[in-house]
Amino acid sequence: MKARVTIREVAKEADVSLGTASRAINRSGRVSEKAIIAVEKAARKLGYEPDAVARSMRTRSTRVVGILVSDLANPLYAAMITAAETAFQAAGYSLLVASTHNETKREKALIDLFRARRVDGLILGPCQTESMDVINRLMSDMPVVALDRDFGDSATGVHVDHYNGALEATRYLLDLGHRNIALMTPGSDLRPGRERIAGFSDAFKERGLEPASQLIRSAKSSMEFAFSDALSLLSGKDRPTAFLCLGTRILAGVLQALRHCGHQVPHETSVISIGDTDLSQLFTPSITALNWDLNIVGTVAAQLLLKQLDRETKSEPERIVITTRLMPRESCGPVQMPIRG
Repeated sequence: MKARVTIREVAKEADVSLGTASRAINRSGRVSEKAIIAVEKAARKLGYEPDAVARSMRTRSTRVVGILVSDLANPLYAAMITAAETAFQAAGYSLLVASTHNETKREKALIDLFRARRVDGLILGPCQTESMDVINRLMSDMPVVALDRDFGDSATGVHVDHYNGALEATRYLLDLGHRNIALMTPGSDLRPGRERIAGFSDAFKERGLEPASQLIRSAKSSMEFAFSDALSLLSGKDRPTAFLCLGTRILAGVLQALRHCGHQVPHETSVISIGDTDLSQLFTPSITALNWDLNIVGTVAAQLLLKQLDRETKSEPERIVITTRLMPRESCGPVQMPIRG
């Protein structure tokens, strides 16, 4: 096994002192441009790679950050994480990613693991049960950015405007004459689900109506039970004429249930996806979707964390809200009135 090239060998090759070579490599302290060029040339020639562990001990920084989300298989998270990773790489940071599976116990274990790995900062997505105390405790150890979860006035985070998104989507269906509208979203205790339910309910209240409580499905594990929940609703007396559902496995489960029952979209049942994914775009007919820019979510979350990691800049608590917009496609139509004989 080839021995690792040391900084001492680089200094000798560049004909500079050990201290000068170290300052040139780390871009710290006073060092001439001539010395920097000589050291970089020597490092390339010898194949020198800085010792990340030693550097982290000197700088008290690992140049690694972490992000925790509930489900890595969720395409909405995948796009956001990709954008965040691009921003971190441009700033010289590596990104560790993990999934909590929406379990509070697993979230705690992963936070402890990331702390043991000495990540410089953490982006924390929503989980099964949330407490602002988790954010506050973490902030005493490292910079933290909350992603679509509750946080206090002293913390920083990014929120998608789920309330107004659900309000707009529900108004759209009500304008088409729908009254039996099913809302399927995971986690009524979590901020995204809680905000969607509030926007959904307020759209009905604007018109002096009350949504049917049995049509609001927000079980913690509704991703797994979307198909059976949709079948149950479609088999009921007052079956929904429209579904408003999270555009991941929940949307897939609803579409599967509609096909199983022989319901055509949109002639018999209208569908709106919360979040725009490949499934909503490529399904036939294409699914009307509530859209928000996933690249902006990931980039903004990364930038907020990088701002906190910048020791030369005093960072104040910030709350960034990402707006949504409805993308009408082919999956929604006027409610079909029963033919009376």
